[in-house]
Amino acid sequence: MICAPAFAEAADQPTEISAEEITRTVKTMTLDQFEGRAPGTAGEDRTIGYLIGRFEALGLEPGGVDGTWTQPVPLLHTALGTPDRLSFSSKGKSTALNAGKDIYVSTLQPRDRAVVEDAEMVFVGYGVTASERGWDDYKDVDLKGKVAVFLVNDPDFAAASDDAVAGKFGGRAMTYYGRWTYKFEEASRRGAVAALIIHETEAAGYGWSVVESPQGENYGIAKPDGEMTSLALQGWISGEAAQKLFDGAGLDLAKLRVAARRSDFKPVAIGTKFAASYPVKQEVVKSQNVFGKITGKTRPDETIIFGAHWDAYGEGPPDEDGKIYRAGANDDALGIAGIMEIARKFKSMPQPDRTIVIAAWSAEERGLLGSEVYAQAPIYPVETTVANLAIDVLQTAGKAKDVILVGKGQGTLEDDLAKFAKLQGRVVTEENLPERGLFFRADHFSLAKRGVPVLLMMSLAGASDLVVGGRAAGQKWIDDYTGKCYHAACDAWSPDWDLTGAVQDIDVMFDIGNSLAYSKDWPEWKAGSEFKERRDASAEARQ
Repeated sequence: MICAPAFAEAADQPTEISAEEITRTVKTMTLDQFEGRAPGTAGEDRTIGYLIGRFEALGLEPGGVDGTWTQPVPLLHTALGTPDRLSFSSKGKSTALNAGKDIYVSTLQPRDRAVVEDAEMVFVGYGVTASERGWDDYKDVDLKGKVAVFLVNDPDFAAASDDAVAGKFGGRAMTYYGRWTYKFEEASRRGAVAALIIHETEAAGYGWSVVESPQGENYGIAKPDGEMTSLALQGWISGEAAQKLFDGAGLDLAKLRVAARRSDFKPVAIGTKFAASYPVKQEVVKSQNVFGKITGKTRPDETIIFGAHWDAYGEGPPDEDGKIYRAGANDDALGIAGIMEIARKFKSMPQPDRTIVIAAWSAEERGLLGSEVYAQAPIYPVETTVANLAIDVLQTAGKAKDVILVGKGQGTLEDDLAKFAKLQGRVVTEENLPERGLFFRADHFSLAKRGVPVLLMMSLAGASDLVVGGRAAGQKWIDDYTGKCYHAACDAWSPDWDLTGAVQDIDVMFDIGNSLAYSKDWPEWKAGSEFKERRDASAEARQ
């Protein structure tokens, strides 16, 4: 736990977080010259140059690799073409599948074709192996060369209150085991040649249109052959197509859903083979994370990271106003503007005892890849990283009476969020759709997996109780943003933005980091968090 804040005494009044400076940053980063800030493009080159220039102007030191401002992020970019073959076959009968409607897949193998040759399909329940929860869906079944078929979310997502599994995986709140990334990684560890998740809108947290929106593209971290995923194809099967698959195999999918909620569940051979052959365009894209820092005065090896992602979605189809660049004004140019303001405020104060790192991550929209590259080869040891405070999407509808907590019960930083929000006259509201797993869908998660205490500020996790209009107005803001402009060209700066609420949120993140910057305290994971054991194992490094 963090004790009472130990703010530094400054000779002059510290700089305040400025809505005008935030606006200036967002308007600049969404100019057409940045081309929507897609990794590996000319737009990235201009973005990196802009970020470095801003960090220098703020008086930050280079915080990247070997005294530079950056860290390389090598990315594999793939795009599937029209399949030559895509089918299920059972009992001598082959059924053609409609790419995009029945099934959506992509690949993270650097090959010119993605091929699955009549591979046996196996239903593996939720695809979870969690020894700490007494759970193993695989039961040592050999998946090498086979196709794993999963249910989405956690084993207790749809459990009745009297089911033995109820609450074992957080109930309606998603755990890491419910994320599709975990399921694909686990299938690859077991040698599967392909992996398909059965889509359900409620359990996934989004509809089929979101599943297919990447249009066959995928990004991953470029890896040597020996570390490459075994999955030639990974993706989703629609609920309707899955029902036909199981019906055709003489299996009752509804009963299997129930069976998969028991710890004694065993994988079920579907008795159907999957075949696919896609042409693939593939390239290695050179991207970069960007870092500035303020070196700590007395404990420089102890690091506090403020992070946001610089990337957006690049060029896309024109919207109704003719815009083609999906430049992510809110997601996440506003987050970058926030961490720049935090850096500016720190620079107006006495040198902190601990090192402050300002991190602008690449390729968040492609799967948290920039932060994952960093977490695999950290510039600042994770054992002595005090906290990672992340900003990703802030509401732009004015002051709020509350602040939204993402990931309740994970760590003591949430207690500090409540403490500093109270000083603003605000309260904490828990995210209202924890089953969507937003805690696992932003860059802080890459460091959380390595045990670093984290806190995410994200307004999409719940409707803010706005000073003007209350929670109904907060929900309207979410509905308008997610329904119209999320990941679209209309996520653009608007003169209608009211950034007073965003300034509140940035201020509270600064206050939390500032209380740590002049302190000897270490935030912790709470009992029951899946990340506590990893952090506890490195306790000696923080003595």
